[in-house]
Amino acid sequence: MIKETLLTGWNFMRWLRLALGLFIGIDAIQMQQPISGFIAAFFIYQAFTNTGCCGVSNCATPTTKGYTDKIEEIKYEEIK
Repeated sequence: MIKETLLTGWNFMRWLRLALGLFIGIDAIQMQQPISGFIAAFFIYQAFTNTGCCGVSNCATPTTKGYTDKIEEIKYEEIK
């Protein structure tokens, strides 16, 4: 499960979070800023676990469509 989460589903937002985390992390090390280091760790954590600001995939749109091949018959009532 963890391996699947790390290796699949890399979209633009995951790459952006990883790039921001690495950029801020390198800057935090160079400038010796622990707060920036925590922010960088947060972005890197989000990129690796594919979580957003609201938790596990709460902000993301679903990747699978909820369509089924089953056709439901519609019942009509005649009103006089």
